Amino acid sequence: MKLFLLPFLLMLTFCQIALGHQQPDSTRVTFRVHAPTLPDSQRIYLSGGTSALGNWQPDKVALQYVDVQVWEKTLYLKEKSVQYKFTLGSWDTEATDDQGKPLPNFNLQIKGDTTVQHELHHWLAKTSKPIEGGITGTVTYHHNLSTDSLKPRDLIVWLPPGYAKGNKRYPVLYMHDGQNVFDPATSSFGVDWRIDETADSLIRSKQIKPAIIVGIYNTSDRMEEYVPGPKGNAYMDFVVNTVKPLIDQTYRTKSGSKHTLTGGSSAGGIMAFMLAWEHPDVFSKAICMSPAFKIMHIDYVKEVQTYTGKKKKLKFYIDNGGVDLEARLQPGIDEMLQVLKAQGYREGKDYLWVLDEKAQHNEAAWAMRMPKALRFLLGK
Repeated sequence: MKLFLLPFLLMLTFCQIALGHQQPDSTRVTFRVHAPTLPDSQRIYLSGGTSALGNWQPDKVALQYVDVQVWEKTLYLKEKSVQYKFTLGSWDTEATDDQGKPLPNFNLQIKGDTTVQHELHHWLAKTSKPIEGGITGTVTYHHNLSTDSLKPRDLIVWLPPGYAKGNKRYPVLYMHDGQNVFDPATSSFGVDWRIDETADSLIRSKQIKPAIIVGIYNTSDRMEEYVPGPKGNAYMDFVVNTVKPLIDQTYRTKSGSKHTLTGGSSAGGIMAFMLAWEHPDVFSKAICMSPAFKIMHIDYVKEVQTYTGKKKKLKFYIDNGGVDLEARLQPGIDEMLQVLKAQGYREGKDYLWVLDEKAQHNEAAWAMRMPKALRFLLGK
């Protein structure tokens, strides 16, 4: 009889998952929005930093209209804390305050089944006042780069002061999440890393060597492309064998590994580390801001821990904040720092570790720490 019951039980389990029934290790959270300025036909979307919340895609998780000007969505979450926002389907239409400024991330600490309620009156519109700020310096663009296994994406290339004069060659820093690096108008949340202003200032004051900075845009597959796995391997191959050759052929670069850096934050931070660790013949330095070394299904610490070869000639800048998601990333970062020490890497020489306990997980915080990263890896 048990053999006959097995298919039924498997089908029952599948149906429970498909219908959204609560699993033993999850918490039931209902997100409810009262939006009195919107018509009943309007769709509202929930977007946050987990797969259940759409991995910050603005149009993946739709709320349902349930009452007069009330929308809601029930999810079963395994996380103990999440950050999220609401949009009308794009980051051009996210919820704002009464001054028209995008609301900061909502932070939810999950202690049990709960309902969170929001009163939202204002939303961005494409005709809204343009985002303040812009790009400092000269940039060029390369559009729709792709490979067979990855979605197409753009590159933005920032050229250092003085590039147009003479025949000098420059180091190159390859940054992930490229649309968030230079331009607030293309940044996911209207705030960029300001690496153009920072690098321009440090170069002109002769604190760092002039360098070309390449921003590699992300795609909707970001969370698969930036972490260990088949997509992550394909992305690394794309950077090494498609992006870098294009940059070296188009611009006056110092193409050797000694002069080639990579950088990113969060999942982009672990990707920067992976590129340097797995391709030390191409990259010698990496900026790893708020890196997701070991969290949930991700564990890159063991890759470094089990390495038995000769010490790789690498230099890392590693940092983190201390609020919400930053605190959840900290144990994995602590483990990686210990493993690097065990592998012979010396703090202050082979790597720099920075902790800002009051910093959140966002572009503004990474922008504040960027000068330290650039001085450590490109300082004169």
